Amino acid sequence: MTQVTLPQRRVMLSDLITEEITGCFQQEQIKELKLYKIANELLQTERAYVTRLHLLDQVFCAKLTEEAGKGTFPVEVVKGIFSNVGSIYTFHSQFLLPDLETRMSQWASTPRIGDILAQLAPFLRMYAEYVKNFDSAMDLLKQWTERSVQFNAIIQDIQSQEACGNLTLQHHMLEPVQRVPRYEMLLKDYLKKLPEDDPDCSQAEKSLNIISMAATHSNMAIRKMENLKKLMEIYEMLGGEEDIVNPSNELIKEGQILKLAARNTSSMERYLFLFNNMLLYCVPKFSLVGQRFTVRTRVGVEGMKVLETSNEDYPHTFQVSGKERTLELQAFKETIEIFQQKNETFKSASKEVADEVSELGKRAPRWIRDNEVTMCMKCKEPFNPLTRRRHHCRACGYVVCYKCSDYKASLRYDGNKLNKVCKDCYFILTGRADAEEPVSGKKRGILEIEAAQVSGNSFLCGFLQYSTDRTKPCQRVWCVIPQHDALVLYLYGAPQDVKAQCTIPLLGYQVEDVQRSVDHPPTSFRLCQSKSVHCFTADTEEVKLRWLKVIRKAVIGEIPECQTPVDDNLANGCHEGVPDGS
Repeated sequence: MTQVTLPQRRVMLSDLITEEITGCFQQEQIKELKLYKIANELLQTERAYVTRLHLLDQVFCAKLTEEAGKGTFPVEVVKGIFSNVGSIYTFHSQFLLPDLETRMSQWASTPRIGDILAQLAPFLRMYAEYVKNFDSAMDLLKQWTERSVQFNAIIQDIQSQEACGNLTLQHHMLEPVQRVPRYEMLLKDYLKKLPEDDPDCSQAEKSLNIISMAATHSNMAIRKMENLKKLMEIYEMLGGEEDIVNPSNELIKEGQILKLAARNTSSMERYLFLFNNMLLYCVPKFSLVGQRFTVRTRVGVEGMKVLETSNEDYPHTFQVSGKERTLELQAFKETIEIFQQKNETFKSASKEVADEVSELGKRAPRWIRDNEVTMCMKCKEPFNPLTRRRHHCRACGYVVCYKCSDYKASLRYDGNKLNKVCKDCYFILTGRADAEEPVSGKKRGILEIEAAQVSGNSFLCGFLQYSTDRTKPCQRVWCVIPQHDALVLYLYGAPQDVKAQCTIPLLGYQVEDVQRSVDHPPTSFRLCQSKSVHCFTADTEEVKLRWLKVIRKAVIGEIPECQTPVDDNLANGCHEGVPDGS
């Protein structure tokens, strides 16, 4: 074995030290490069954003204002649509963008952006007015596009120009709503890459706090506007009742109730409005327009007591006692039935629900994938890329819209930091009562059954291509024949949707096994009844045969047999297949 001399050892040690220093230097260079990329992305997106703001303020708004000056339509309409977009454009074009461009040109000597954002971020609070006005602006835009030919012509002319990029005015007006969260996201990424001892760290954290507050300020403005809108509706229903439209008032519950007469125990229909500071006891008026209720009594919430009472002739009664008056009330039969149904469901699944609730926020949830739903899993409104985009609840993992995710709660698994959560999780985690769900006797619709719920107990479920007309393109849908409703085929947009798109009662349909043709692949089949035709295409011949086996029994009123999955790994009860994580 060759011995290493002392000079050779010194050379080897020197090489190792050089490699270590080189490696550290390369890591520092990589970090600096990442910071530069984030700062440069902020600059590039800001330039593009200012271009869009110019289009909104100097083109759309200016042209419509010019036409309104001729008396074609009211100038107030244009102001109502574009709100304070002129102030937003001035701020970004004359202050924020120039400062970013100057800083990026001097990046070699001043590699930081936190100080600029900390100085200018407070001005982002002006977005609250724009965001608050957004829904009203969309309504005005739609109304006057339909009402005024000249108004619509100007918008269509501008939208056809290259500067618009084949996008509508509504799309461009959405960009200011989305811009502040964009700053927040980029700044968070910037802070992650920034060393803790970097001089810009404190300024970047300061600006992030201000920007986060600006985003919260916008959300609060939206909620405040929605609350005032609701108060105005109640004000009109009550015929101009005093002290209703007050920003300090908050509607908690409203709904029908039965009032028991004090003398003869007969019941009379009444209506209650419960606010954070008072209860309004109202008598219905038989009017289709204008005033619908008359306020009979106001009961202050302070000092109010609610007691459950017993009455042999009138069950489910309770007493509301306040300084002003004591009322004995009875819940509607429909309300009681709905409560009992929910109570039975709760009893049958109490352990599972208790386990889920007790773990809520303690461990990270499994996120429902975006492509597994086509609608909000809370309010059931369909998603779209413009005004109703997908958001995830950080507590339960559900995919919800922005209105249903506009809440924040501390989550233990994330170090008790505030995270965006859905409405239901917010009330569970904070222990507050649900103040936005109105009392209603409305029964659950036949389509309002969750796809995951019926897929877990189905004779067969899976994706099929579906169309009602051979000339129209097929739509990929999640199909389920549930065990509790074996003669009905449920069609969902995705496996985790909370509401079906439609149902097909299979009894009486003719099943046609479509042979190979120019118009139809060999995996197609049809359901026909009179003039009603439903065309389906499976992914494989084997899957088609399994669907035909189940459907052919269902159409003659027989209960099908459970189908075993081809892949044993997909087995879950007796359904064909389950998406990842279901």
